[in-house]
Amino acid sequence: MKNVEDLNVKIFADGADKAGMLEMYAKPYIKGLTTNPTLMKKVGITDYRAFCKDILTSISDKPLSFEVFSDDFAEMEKQALEIASWGDNVYVKIPVTNTKRETCFALVEKLAAQKVKFNVTAIMTLTQVRDVVAALDPNVPSYVSVFAGRVADTGRDPIPMMSAAVEMLKVAPAAELIWASPRELLNIFQADDIGCQVITVTNDILKKLALVGYDLDTYSLDTVKMFYDDAAAAGFKL
Repeated sequence: MKNVEDLNVKIFADGADKAGMLEMYAKPYIKGLTTNPTLMKKVGITDYRAFCKDILTSISDKPLSFEVFSDDFAEMEKQALEIASWGDNVYVKIPVTNTKRETCFALVEKLAAQKVKFNVTAIMTLTQVRDVVAALDPNVPSYVSVFAGRVADTGRDPIPMMSAAVEMLKVAPAAELIWASPRELLNIFQADDIGCQVITVTNDILKKLALVGYDLDTYSLDTVKMFYDDAAAAGFKL
């Protein structure tokens, strides 16, 4: 089994809690960070611009993705241009469609022509990957974010799709594929095995990195002890 240091896939921390983001940023194996409006809402952020600009005062040398939140493409473009102006390390997250299922591809082309670095997000089909790649400027840095974890939630194996997506992105050398929304630590190693360039990982999964390569007999005993100690603490009797 590979150690984390031996992986080729880049691990990006996914979150919106400032303390957690800074904790992950400080770790050498974290190569970038991402966030989204849902994560920001969960931690109570109400001033989007202030939060983003504040975190950028501490994180300026690793890629950091912030998402537009309009449902109108003209307004998305305005938001994207402002967000992109906040720092050279900023990538603008653009949803693959709006809520009306209108695709983002024309907007991607416009932003790429202006050399905006972006992250096309919420992708879940190879058709979407193909169409996004066709809209990219192959020389403008970008991320193509496929939500492999959500694909797996539907009972489908995401690995064949992600492997095919890796091949599709070869025509756009400045673009990188993101394995998004992983569900378990194993996904990091799966992403590495197929040649996926990036995986975004939440802090709760990242905390399990200490278990990589852990002896399974010892882990079994740890689990038995946990059950025993919890039963004793609960005062169970028969």
